[in-house]
Amino acid sequence: MAIVPRKKSKLGKSAVWYTEKSFVMANFASNLLSNFFEQKKESVIGIDIGTSAIKVVQLSRKGQKAVLDTYGALSLGPYAGVEIGRATNLGVDKIVEAMNDLLRESGTTTRDCGIAIPFTSSLMATAEVPYVSDAELRGIVPIEARKYIPVPISEVTLDWSVIPPSEANLDETTPSQEEADAKTRPGKKKDILIVAIHNNTIAKYQDIVKKSGLNATFFEIEVFSTMRSVLDQEAVPIMLFDMGAGSTKLYIIERGVVRNSHTINRGSQDITLALSRSLAMPVDRAEITKRDPNLGGNTSNKEVDNAIAVVLDYIFSETSRVILNYQRKFQRNLSKVVLVGGGVGLVGFLEKAKAGFQTDVVNGDPFLKIEAPAFLDDVLKKVGPEFAVAVGIALRRLQEI
Repeated sequence: MAIVPRKKSKLGKSAVWYTEKSFVMANFASNLLSNFFEQKKESVIGIDIGTSAIKVVQLSRKGQKAVLDTYGALSLGPYAGVEIGRATNLGVDKIVEAMNDLLRESGTTTRDCGIAIPFTSSLMATAEVPYVSDAELRGIVPIEARKYIPVPISEVTLDWSVIPPSEANLDETTPSQEEADAKTRPGKKKDILIVAIHNNTIAKYQDIVKKSGLNATFFEIEVFSTMRSVLDQEAVPIMLFDMGAGSTKLYIIERGVVRNSHTINRGSQDITLALSRSLAMPVDRAEITKRDPNLGGNTSNKEVDNAIAVVLDYIFSETSRVILNYQRKFQRNLSKVVLVGGGVGLVGFLEKAKAGFQTDVVNGDPFLKIEAPAFLDDVLKKVGPEFAVAVGIALRRLQEI
């Protein structure tokens, strides 16, 4: 099957140099699947609006399976007048412009979607509260949340969930019995996960949805989307290592619950800037060199590795500290670290991470939970970590059909 080039769009080559293959393969996959399944399909899209790029994944249902229709990513740098790979802080209108460009170029056929909200736009904390009924808990949580939220409660949207006790503390008491016995346990405590999102953030995303003509039925903090796409029902602690352009987010997950979170203010753009400074090359050329050292001109691989190590050593050191603190506090070892985010697509990153952590390290592969043509296996495995959030959002939206 021939792939017919699209007519030139507003994107321009400079805007999509590292995603051009994604667009081609995504559209090819979409066309191929449409040939196999001519009947009308109910499709949805998952949207991940990051600081350096927007990612979309369109899925449809085939029996009990999720089928990949198309996917794509678009760098936001050119929309902000900066280089590709740089973190941006775009206004709503620019995000909408980029969104519509991406939806068109990636060949999506629906506006039914869910949208991820960045972890940095939320606040997440674990609190210990009295062992009371759910009805009483609804009154306690807003009061308890004031200890962790630096703004008035009226300015945020608040949610929470009860953290199940660890296996060592489990007994044979059922949840209904626990609630009935709550008043007889005055000294008993339980942990809850409190999540808050500023109302201004929600208003911003509602504005994006409206101006983009999207039909979004929910917003979801990105970590929960990632958990859905790359994790199974592991009972042992696991770390999600999510490296974006401007920061690296660490989440320790135990029995499906976020037990700990931490943000490192270093990301993939810091690697690009380090290369630019140490090798005296323009930022756009440093971005290309970072992704493929063989394109770095007269620079040697050793020079590139040394420049990259300056940033990665700091990130890995901080990550190891978070792991060690968790293990000391809870007396449990992590079973593995799962790598996600666009930054982990760096050549050789997996091997560097394995050398930096004293535990098993794997790349997240969200496309394992999706049916796609076999010839895309290698491509999807390579880009999988970057699309973990978008896949997770699409999977949840698909469940609503």
